[in-house]
Amino acid sequence: MADAATFAGSGTVDFDLHGHVGVRLIDADARDRARVVAQLGPIAAPLEREPDITVRFVERIEHGPLTYVALGESAFDDRSFVLLSGAGRVKAKALVPFAEIGGRCEIVCERALPAVPHLVAIVNLTALAQGVLPLHASAFVHDGRGVLVTGWAKGGKTEALLAFMQRGARYVGDEWVYLTPDGQMFGIPEPIRLWRWQLRQLPNLAARASGSDRLRMAALDMLAGGAERLSPARGGGFVGAALRRAAPVLRRQVNFRVPPTRLFGAERIHGPAPVDTIVFVSSHDRPDVELEATDATEVARRMSASLLHERNPLLERYRQFRFAFPDRRSDALESASETEASLLARTLGGRRMSWLRHPYPCEIRALFPPIAALLADTRP
Repeated sequence: MADAATFAGSGTVDFDLHGHVGVRLIDADARDRARVVAQLGPIAAPLEREPDITVRFVERIEHGPLTYVALGESAFDDRSFVLLSGAGRVKAKALVPFAEIGGRCEIVCERALPAVPHLVAIVNLTALAQGVLPLHASAFVHDGRGVLVTGWAKGGKTEALLAFMQRGARYVGDEWVYLTPDGQMFGIPEPIRLWRWQLRQLPNLAARASGSDRLRMAALDMLAGGAERLSPARGGGFVGAALRRAAPVLRRQVNFRVPPTRLFGAERIHGPAPVDTIVFVSSHDRPDVELEATDATEVARRMSASLLHERNPLLERYRQFRFAFPDRRSDALESASETEASLLARTLGGRRMSWLRHPYPCEIRALFPPIAALLADTRP
């Protein structure tokens, strides 16, 4: 799989999501390319077709007098809807053509932005318009069988992937997995976020962190420890209360992102794989791990709600766009939930489905035995 560095001599870079969605960067410098790789993973490859999504990078977006919609967030002039900030509230602008999402569209970004706004969500809607279902999930191949693990955020999807990684499974995807009409699944090889509590259980993962990641985690640990030592058990007025609030927040921020190839090794990255087994995961308030059969239709309905939740940041901006231009609409966004429900019913309907419940944070290794037993029980 080509890396964006392959095209370092050119301001034009193509990304190809398994032949289903093509993204082209125009006038991209090295930092622009690196930011998109951080969002989509190393899937840079020349397109032999016109791109679905074009991202053009500029130093400064030119526009007419602006009318604000959400102060500091979005505005519009006579022609365009303008996003005024990016991730981390960085003050830089982008033009996102909401009415064209799902078909061919061009996003314009100022270089100061730390990421292309809503890029993955727009890729997902483009895939959906082509009959490919994006699902919030992890996926892997174990003992020759493709396993799809899906559920709400923090439900245990990545933990299941890590548990099977320790047993030699091959990586298909994490965070977003795409289901095709012919029953295959593939993922975006974006970096996997690992948290301190996961590293405590699987210390071999800490070796995969870069030097800068280790320094950042050590600094956050030090800050959290300092806040805990300085905050009184109770009282202390405003300062004491602030320190007590700060310590757990800092602890939660101790994480790093690592490319799948660094975790699994390049030889254990799997391309499209069949969906042989589907596991629905969630955490519960009991100490045990439970696995039981569940209804596929109910899982499909639950995942419809999950997908709507994941789309909320983009929908919030879309509502602002509709306020700015009430005569314009996005057919892809307006019909997304209906299309997802149809594809979920077609993809999941009639399948054997299992629901895995576990405590959170969970014992990662404890997720392997019940799923492995399920695979053995359902082997053809």
